[in-house]
Amino acid sequence: MARWEGNTRRRLERAALDLFREQGYDGTTVAEIAQRANLTERSFYRWFTDKREVLFGDDDLEACYLPAIEAAPDGLGALPTLLAAFASTPQVLRPREFLIERAAVIAASPPLQERELIKMVTLSEKLVAALVRRGYDDQTASLATDVGSAILRLATRRWILGDDSDFADLLAAARQDLLDVARP
Repeated sequence: MARWEGNTRRRLERAALDLFREQGYDGTTVAEIAQRANLTERSFYRWFTDKREVLFGDDDLEACYLPAIEAAPDGLGALPTLLAAFASTPQVLRPREFLIERAAVIAASPPLQERELIKMVTLSEKLVAALVRRGYDDQTASLATDVGSAILRLATRRWILGDDSDFADLLAAARQDLLDVARP
């Protein structure tokens, strides 16, 4: 096995995603993922607790957003604070092709859909807590997080589908779309 090859985590993710697409999530074993990545099962378990975590194991968004919320200038409202943090999203986004393939694998599996929702709820709870630490009340922090998450999803979807605009511009456009929809 070529354990000395670099980028082990990404190789395992790529191998798993390819296998999930080829034979389904349920039809893929950890042994097959490790073999496809030219690694051992033991190497797999150094990076992931199980095959599901190949799709959900990183906390890059959390690691990106929470410090950005803390570093936001004083005086910003809760939603602008989140949008400022969300502008850093491209620093941690995976390649478009990978995200499109990942979304298709998740869409084909109800247990993976459930795991995706759990991951998003957990991230939302951490965003709310970060806003509360900045002095916003819980209701304001929760509402800002819900609205901000909708804006982020729309901006990310546009980016994934090929819009190469600056991500802050995508967030601003999505925010305007939300305001347009909410207008009486």
